[in-house]
Amino acid sequence: MHTLVFIVIPICNNLTKKSTVIVGLSGGVDSSVAAFLLREHGYEVIGVTMAIWDGQYKSTGKHACYGSDEEEEIRQAREVAEKLGIPYHVFNCSRDYKQAVLEYFKSEYLAGRTPNPCIQCNQLIKFGMLPRMAEKAGISFDYFATGHYACVEFSEKYQRYVLKKATDLKKDQTYFIHRLSQEQLQHVMLPIGRFTKPEIKELALKVGITTEDLEESQDFYSGDYKDLLEVDDNPGNIIDSKGKILGHHKGIWNYTIGQRKGLGIAYSEPLYVIGLDKEANTVIVGIREETYNASFIVTDLNWIALAKLEETMECTAKIRSAQKEREARIEPWANGDVKVTFFHPNDAITPGQSAVFYEDEIVLGGGIIKELAN
Repeated sequence: MHTLVFIVIPICNNLTKKSTVIVGLSGGVDSSVAAFLLREHGYEVIGVTMAIWDGQYKSTGKHACYGSDEEEEIRQAREVAEKLGIPYHVFNCSRDYKQAVLEYFKSEYLAGRTPNPCIQCNQLIKFGMLPRMAEKAGISFDYFATGHYACVEFSEKYQRYVLKKATDLKKDQTYFIHRLSQEQLQHVMLPIGRFTKPEIKELALKVGITTEDLEESQDFYSGDYKDLLEVDDNPGNIIDSKGKILGHHKGIWNYTIGQRKGLGIAYSEPLYVIGLDKEANTVIVGIREETYNASFIVTDLNWIALAKLEETMECTAKIRSAQKEREARIEPWANGDVKVTFFHPNDAITPGQSAVFYEDEIVLGGGIIKELAN
Protein backbone atom coordinates (compact mmCIF):
# COMPACT_ATOMS: atom_id res chain seq x y z
CA MET A 1 0.00 0.00 0.00
CA HIS A 2 1.19 3.51 -0.81
CA THR A 3 1.98 5.93 1.98
CA LEU A 4 -1.06 8.12 2.56
CA VAL A 5 -0.19 11.80 2.56
CA PHE A 6 -2.28 14.81 3.44
CA ILE A 7 -3.69 16.43 0.33
CA VAL A 8 -5.37 19.83 0.33
CA ILE A 9 -8.77 19.18 -1.19
CA PRO A 10 -12.01 21.12 -1.68
CA ILE A 11 -14.39 19.07 0.44
CA CYS A 12 -17.88 20.39 -0.20
CA ASN A 13 -19.93 20.25 3.00
CA ASN A 14 -21.51 22.22 5.78
CA LEU A 15 -19.02 21.46 8.57
CA THR A 16 -17.12 23.98 10.63
CA LYS A 17 -15.40 21.58 13.02
CA LYS A 18 -13.68 18.22 13.06
CA SER A 19 -16.21 15.53 13.92
CA THR A 20 -16.98 11.84 13.68
CA VAL A 21 -18.37 10.83 10.29
CA ILE A 22 -19.83 7.51 9.24
CA VAL A 23 -19.30 6.83 5.55
CA GLY A 24 -21.53 4.60 3.45
CA LEU A 25 -19.00 2.25 1.82
CA SER A 26 -20.01 0.24 -1.26
CA GLY A 27 -16.57 -1.08 -2.14
CA GLY A 28 -16.54 1.24 -5.16
CA VAL A 29 -14.04 3.94 -5.92
CA ASP A 30 -16.26 6.94 -5.11
CA SER A 31 -17.23 6.01 -1.56
CA SER A 32 -13.71 4.70 -0.88
CA VAL A 33 -12.13 8.02 -1.85
CA ALA A 34 -14.79 9.90 0.12
CA ALA A 35 -13.71 8.01 3.24
CA PHE A 36 -10.04 8.64 2.49
CA LEU A 37 -10.55 12.39 2.01
CA LEU A 38 -12.42 12.73 5.28
CA ARG A 39 -9.78 10.76 7.16
CA GLU A 40 -7.00 12.89 5.68
CA HIS A 41 -8.78 16.00 6.90
CA GLY A 42 -8.70 14.73 10.44
CA TYR A 43 -12.23 13.47 10.88
CA GLU A 44 -12.89 10.32 12.86
CA VAL A 45 -14.17 8.05 10.09
CA ILE A 46 -16.24 4.88 10.45
CA GLY A 47 -17.26 2.77 7.46
CA VAL A 48 -20.80 1.37 7.25
CA THR A 49 -22.54 -0.72 4.61
CA MET A 50 -26.18 -1.64 4.18
CA ALA A 51 -26.94 -5.27 3.33
CA ILE A 52 -30.19 -5.41 1.35
CA TRP A 53 -30.02 -8.68 -0.64
CA ASP A 54 -31.97 -11.53 1.00
CA GLY A 55 -31.69 -14.06 -1.84
CA GLN A 56 -35.43 -14.27 -2.45
CA TYR A 57 -35.26 -13.50 -6.16
CA LYS A 58 -33.19 -14.74 -9.07
CA SER A 59 -30.09 -12.78 -9.95
CA THR A 60 -27.73 -12.80 -12.91
CA GLY A 61 -24.80 -11.74 -10.75
CA LYS A 62 -24.42 -8.60 -12.86
CA HIS A 63 -23.25 -5.68 -10.74
CA ALA A 64 -26.28 -3.78 -9.47
CA CYS A 65 -27.53 -2.11 -6.31
CA TYR A 66 -29.77 -5.08 -5.54
CA GLY A 67 -28.32 -8.46 -6.50
CA SER A 68 -26.49 -11.61 -5.52
CA ASP A 69 -23.02 -10.06 -5.81
CA GLU A 70 -23.60 -8.03 -2.64
CA GLU A 71 -21.33 -10.33 -0.62
CA GLU A 72 -18.41 -9.48 -2.93
CA GLU A 73 -19.14 -5.77 -2.61
CA ILE A 74 -19.12 -6.04 1.18
CA ARG A 75 -15.79 -7.88 1.01
CA GLN A 76 -14.34 -5.05 -1.10
CA ALA A 77 -15.70 -2.41 1.27
CA ARG A 78 -14.17 -4.23 4.25
CA GLU A 79 -10.80 -4.33 2.47
CA VAL A 80 -10.97 -0.58 1.86
CA ALA A 81 -11.75 0.04 5.53
CA GLU A 82 -8.80 -2.13 6.56
CA LYS A 83 -6.45 -0.25 4.23
CA LEU A 84 -7.65 3.05 5.64
CA GLY A 85 -7.43 1.76 9.20
CA ILE A 86 -11.00 2.69 10.06
CA PRO A 87 -13.70 0.68 11.89
CA TYR A 88 -16.24 -1.04 9.65
CA HIS A 89 -19.79 -2.30 10.25
CA VAL A 90 -22.43 -4.01 8.09
CA PHE A 91 -26.12 -3.52 8.88
CA ASN A 92 -28.91 -5.72 7.58
CA CYS A 93 -31.47 -3.41 6.00
CA SER A 94 -33.11 -6.08 3.82
CA ARG A 95 -36.49 -6.07 5.57
CA ASP A 96 -36.82 -2.29 5.44
CA TYR A 97 -35.55 -2.25 1.86
CA LYS A 98 -38.18 -4.76 0.81
CA GLN A 99 -40.97 -2.72 2.37
CA ALA A 100 -39.80 0.74 1.32
CA VAL A 101 -38.33 0.03 -2.10
CA LEU A 102 -39.42 -3.31 -3.53
CA GLU A 103 -43.08 -2.99 -2.53
CA TYR A 104 -43.12 0.57 -3.88
CA PHE A 105 -41.52 -0.62 -7.12
CA LYS A 106 -44.11 -3.37 -7.49
CA SER A 107 -47.17 -1.26 -6.71
CA GLU A 108 -46.13 1.53 -9.06
CA TYR A 109 -45.47 -0.75 -12.01
CA LEU A 110 -48.72 -2.65 -11.50
CA ALA A 111 -50.57 0.68 -11.41
CA GLY A 112 -49.24 1.57 -14.85
CA ARG A 113 -46.59 4.00 -13.65
CA THR A 114 -42.79 3.86 -13.95
CA PRO A 115 -41.08 4.28 -10.57
CA ASN A 116 -37.54 5.28 -9.72
CA PRO A 117 -36.47 2.91 -6.92
CA CYS A 118 -33.00 4.47 -6.56
CA ILE A 119 -34.50 7.77 -5.43
CA GLN A 120 -36.74 5.96 -2.96
CA CYS A 121 -33.79 3.97 -1.62
CA ASN A 122 -31.59 7.04 -1.14
CA GLN A 123 -34.24 8.91 0.82
CA LEU A 124 -35.52 6.10 3.02
CA ILE A 125 -32.75 3.51 3.27
CA LYS A 126 -29.26 4.80 2.44
CA PHE A 127 -29.69 8.26 4.02
CA GLY A 128 -32.44 7.14 6.38
CA MET A 129 -32.40 3.62 7.78
CA LEU A 130 -28.64 3.04 7.52
CA PRO A 131 -27.62 5.97 9.77
CA ARG A 132 -30.46 5.13 12.18
CA MET A 133 -29.28 1.52 12.47
CA ALA A 134 -25.74 2.70 13.14
CA GLU A 135 -27.07 4.97 15.88
CA LYS A 136 -29.14 2.15 17.42
CA ALA A 137 -26.02 -0.04 17.42
CA GLY A 138 -24.35 2.47 19.73
CA ILE A 139 -22.13 4.17 17.16
CA SER A 140 -21.73 7.83 18.05
CA PHE A 141 -21.34 10.12 15.04
CA ASP A 142 -22.04 13.67 13.96
CA TYR A 143 -22.45 13.30 10.19
CA PHE A 144 -23.18 10.78 7.47
CA ALA A 145 -21.16 10.83 4.23
CA THR A 146 -21.44 9.09 0.86
CA GLY A 147 -19.64 9.05 -2.47
CA HIS A 148 -22.38 10.88 -4.36
CA TYR A 149 -21.41 13.57 -6.85
CA ALA A 150 -23.23 16.56 -5.37
CA CYS A 151 -22.70 19.21 -2.70
CA VAL A 152 -24.49 20.38 0.42
CA GLU A 153 -24.13 23.78 2.03
CA PHE A 154 -26.12 26.32 4.01
CA SER A 155 -27.56 29.08 1.81
CA GLU A 156 -27.68 32.60 3.21
CA LYS A 157 -30.11 33.52 0.45
CA TYR A 158 -32.64 30.84 1.33
CA GLN A 159 -31.67 30.39 4.99
CA ARG A 160 -31.86 26.65 4.42
CA TYR A 161 -29.51 23.81 3.65
CA VAL A 162 -29.33 23.38 -0.10
CA LEU A 163 -28.27 20.66 -2.49
CA LYS A 164 -26.02 21.81 -5.32
CA LYS A 165 -24.77 20.22 -8.52
CA ALA A 166 -21.38 18.55 -8.64
CA THR A 167 -18.44 20.08 -10.48
CA ASP A 168 -18.46 17.09 -12.83
CA LEU A 169 -21.85 17.64 -14.45
CA LYS A 170 -21.62 14.35 -16.34
CA LYS A 171 -21.58 12.56 -12.97
CA ASP A 172 -23.91 14.89 -11.08
CA GLN A 173 -26.31 12.88 -8.89
CA THR A 174 -28.56 15.58 -7.47
CA TYR A 175 -31.48 14.04 -9.38
CA PHE A 176 -31.13 10.84 -7.32
CA ILE A 177 -30.89 12.50 -3.90
CA HIS A 178 -33.31 15.41 -4.35
CA ARG A 179 -35.75 13.94 -1.80
CA LEU A 180 -33.45 14.47 1.19
CA SER A 181 -35.02 16.53 3.97
CA GLN A 182 -33.57 19.53 5.76
CA GLU A 183 -32.89 17.28 8.76
CA GLN A 184 -30.95 14.87 6.57
CA LEU A 185 -29.07 17.54 4.63
CA GLN A 186 -27.72 19.30 7.72
CA HIS A 187 -26.07 16.05 8.79
CA VAL A 188 -24.76 15.01 5.36
CA MET A 189 -21.27 15.32 3.86
CA LEU A 190 -20.54 14.74 0.17
CA PRO A 191 -16.73 14.94 -0.02
CA ILE A 192 -16.23 14.26 -3.74
CA GLY A 193 -18.69 16.83 -5.05
CA ARG A 194 -16.00 19.23 -6.26
CA PHE A 195 -13.93 16.56 -8.03
CA THR A 196 -14.26 15.10 -11.49
CA LYS A 197 -14.50 11.36 -11.96
CA PRO A 198 -11.02 11.15 -13.57
CA GLU A 199 -9.57 13.01 -10.58
CA ILE A 200 -11.21 10.55 -8.19
CA LYS A 201 -9.87 7.56 -10.10
CA GLU A 202 -6.39 9.08 -10.22
CA LEU A 203 -6.41 9.78 -6.49
CA ALA A 204 -7.63 6.26 -5.72
CA LEU A 205 -4.74 4.76 -7.68
CA LYS A 206 -2.21 7.18 -6.20
CA VAL A 207 -3.00 6.29 -2.61
CA GLY A 208 -3.64 2.61 -3.31
CA ILE A 209 -7.06 2.28 -1.69
CA THR A 210 -8.89 0.63 -4.56
CA THR A 211 -8.40 -0.63 -8.11
CA GLU A 212 -8.84 1.31 -11.31
CA ASP A 213 -11.26 -1.15 -12.89
CA LEU A 214 -13.60 -1.58 -9.91
CA GLU A 215 -17.12 -1.76 -11.30
CA GLU A 216 -19.75 0.85 -10.57
CA SER A 217 -23.44 0.13 -9.94
CA GLN A 218 -25.37 0.95 -13.10
CA ASP A 219 -28.71 -0.75 -12.50
CA PHE A 220 -31.24 -1.13 -9.73
CA TYR A 221 -31.65 -4.93 -10.00
CA SER A 222 -29.45 -7.57 -11.59
CA GLY A 223 -32.29 -9.89 -12.65
CA ASP A 224 -35.55 -9.76 -14.58
CA TYR A 225 -37.91 -7.09 -13.25
CA LYS A 226 -40.81 -9.55 -13.62
CA ASP A 227 -39.31 -11.56 -10.75
CA LEU A 228 -39.92 -8.62 -8.42
CA LEU A 229 -43.46 -8.05 -9.66
CA GLU A 230 -44.52 -11.62 -8.86
CA VAL A 231 -47.48 -11.60 -11.25
CA ASP A 232 -48.80 -13.84 -13.99
CA ASP A 233 -49.27 -12.63 -17.55
CA ASN A 234 -52.27 -10.35 -18.03
CA PRO A 235 -52.84 -10.12 -21.81
CA GLY A 236 -54.35 -7.01 -23.34
CA ASN A 237 -54.37 -4.86 -26.45
CA ILE A 238 -51.85 -2.43 -27.85
CA ILE A 239 -53.78 0.40 -29.47
CA ASP A 240 -53.06 3.68 -31.22
CA SER A 241 -54.28 7.04 -29.96
CA LYS A 242 -57.57 6.60 -31.86
CA GLY A 243 -58.29 3.23 -30.28
CA LYS A 244 -57.35 0.99 -33.18
CA ILE A 245 -55.90 -2.35 -32.09
CA LEU A 246 -52.38 -2.79 -33.48
CA GLY A 247 -51.13 -5.69 -31.39
CA HIS A 248 -51.22 -7.42 -28.03
CA HIS A 249 -49.23 -7.45 -24.80
CA LYS A 250 -48.76 -9.79 -21.84
CA GLY A 251 -48.88 -7.11 -19.15
CA ILE A 252 -48.68 -3.32 -19.10
CA TRP A 253 -45.84 -3.53 -16.58
CA ASN A 254 -43.56 -4.64 -19.42
CA TYR A 255 -43.74 -1.16 -20.96
CA THR A 256 -42.67 2.37 -20.13
CA ILE A 257 -43.57 5.72 -21.68
CA GLY A 258 -41.26 6.50 -24.59
CA GLN A 259 -40.34 2.86 -25.21
CA ARG A 260 -39.72 2.02 -28.85
CA LYS A 261 -38.12 -1.42 -28.92
CA GLY A 262 -39.93 -4.67 -28.22
CA LEU A 263 -43.40 -3.60 -29.34
CA GLY A 264 -43.63 -6.31 -31.99
CA ILE A 265 -45.74 -4.18 -34.32
CA ALA A 266 -45.13 -3.64 -38.03
CA TYR A 267 -45.96 -0.04 -38.95
CA SER A 268 -45.10 2.52 -41.60
CA GLU A 269 -42.94 4.49 -39.14
CA PRO A 270 -41.46 3.87 -35.68
CA LEU A 271 -43.96 3.61 -32.84
CA TYR A 272 -43.46 4.62 -29.21
CA VAL A 273 -45.40 3.95 -26.04
CA ILE A 274 -47.33 7.13 -25.22
CA GLY A 275 -49.67 5.83 -22.52
CA LEU A 276 -50.55 2.98 -20.17
CA ASP A 277 -54.18 2.47 -19.16
CA LYS A 278 -54.39 0.19 -16.12
CA GLU A 279 -58.20 0.12 -16.02
CA ALA A 280 -58.56 -0.87 -19.68
CA ASN A 281 -55.35 -2.95 -19.55
CA THR A 282 -54.10 -1.32 -22.75
CA VAL A 283 -50.79 -0.02 -24.01
CA ILE A 284 -51.20 3.08 -26.16
CA VAL A 285 -48.65 3.77 -28.89
CA GLY A 286 -48.07 6.59 -31.33
CA ILE A 287 -45.55 8.12 -33.69
CA ARG A 288 -42.65 10.25 -32.51
CA GLU A 289 -44.60 13.51 -32.60
CA GLU A 290 -47.16 12.07 -30.19
CA THR A 291 -44.55 11.52 -27.49
CA TYR A 292 -44.10 15.27 -26.97
CA ASN A 293 -45.94 17.27 -24.33
CA ALA A 294 -45.29 20.56 -22.60
CA SER A 295 -47.30 20.51 -19.36
CA PHE A 296 -47.73 18.04 -16.53
CA ILE A 297 -48.64 17.85 -12.85
CA VAL A 298 -46.12 16.93 -10.16
CA THR A 299 -47.21 15.59 -6.78
CA ASP A 300 -45.57 14.44 -3.52
CA LEU A 301 -43.20 17.40 -3.55
CA ASN A 302 -40.00 17.67 -1.54
CA TRP A 303 -38.73 21.25 -1.41
CA ILE A 304 -35.11 21.93 -0.55
CA ALA A 305 -34.14 25.53 -1.27
CA LEU A 306 -37.78 26.62 -0.96
CA ALA A 307 -40.02 25.95 2.03
CA LYS A 308 -42.78 25.58 -0.57
CA LEU A 309 -43.72 27.11 -3.90
CA GLU A 310 -45.58 30.33 -3.10
CA GLU A 311 -45.94 31.74 -6.60
CA THR A 312 -45.24 30.97 -10.23
CA MET A 313 -41.55 31.05 -11.10
CA GLU A 314 -39.23 30.17 -13.94
CA CYS A 315 -36.50 27.60 -13.49
CA THR A 316 -34.99 24.62 -15.26
CA ALA A 317 -36.31 21.10 -14.84
CA LYS A 318 -35.38 17.57 -15.76
CA ILE A 319 -37.64 14.51 -15.92
CA ARG A 320 -34.94 11.85 -16.33
CA SER A 321 -31.57 11.46 -14.68
CA ALA A 322 -29.59 11.48 -17.94
CA GLN A 323 -31.55 14.34 -19.47
CA LYS A 324 -30.28 17.89 -19.61
CA GLU A 325 -32.43 20.43 -17.83
CA ARG A 326 -35.00 22.32 -19.87
CA GLU A 327 -36.35 25.79 -19.26
CA ALA A 328 -39.72 25.63 -17.56
CA ARG A 329 -42.34 27.47 -15.55
CA ILE A 330 -43.61 25.98 -12.30
CA GLU A 331 -46.79 27.16 -10.60
CA PRO A 332 -48.70 26.18 -7.45
CA TRP A 333 -51.58 23.78 -8.16
CA ALA A 334 -54.38 22.11 -6.26
CA ASN A 335 -53.66 20.03 -3.14
CA GLY A 336 -50.07 21.20 -2.92
CA ASP A 337 -49.17 19.88 -6.36
CA VAL A 338 -47.24 21.84 -8.97
CA LYS A 339 -47.96 22.40 -12.64
CA VAL A 340 -44.86 22.34 -14.83
CA THR A 341 -44.80 23.81 -18.31
CA PHE A 342 -41.72 23.43 -20.50
CA PHE A 343 -40.98 26.34 -22.80
CA HIS A 344 -40.50 23.74 -25.52
CA PRO A 345 -42.34 20.37 -25.58
CA ASN A 346 -40.44 17.45 -24.08
CA ASP A 347 -40.70 13.80 -25.03
CA ALA A 348 -41.69 10.82 -22.86
CA ILE A 349 -43.03 12.64 -19.80
CA THR A 350 -43.60 9.58 -17.63
CA PRO A 351 -46.01 9.28 -14.67
CA GLY A 352 -44.20 7.75 -11.70
CA GLN A 353 -40.83 9.21 -12.61
CA SER A 354 -39.36 12.22 -10.83
CA ALA A 355 -39.21 15.82 -11.96
CA VAL A 356 -36.48 17.93 -10.35
CA PHE A 357 -36.32 21.73 -10.42
CA TYR A 358 -33.14 23.81 -10.48
CA GLU A 359 -32.10 27.44 -10.11
CA ASP A 360 -28.67 27.48 -11.71
CA GLU A 361 -26.69 24.93 -9.64
CA ILE A 362 -29.13 24.81 -6.72
CA VAL A 363 -31.87 22.19 -6.43
CA LEU A 364 -35.13 23.93 -5.63
CA GLY A 365 -36.97 20.67 -5.06
CA GLY A 366 -38.78 17.95 -6.92
CA GLY A 367 -41.60 15.43 -6.91
CA ILE A 368 -43.35 12.60 -8.71
CA ILE A 369 -44.92 13.11 -12.13
CA LYS A 370 -48.66 12.51 -11.64
CA GLU A 371 -50.22 13.10 -15.05
CA LEU A 372 -50.09 15.19 -18.20
CA ALA A 373 -51.88 18.56 -18.18
CA ASN A 374 -53.34 20.94 -20.72
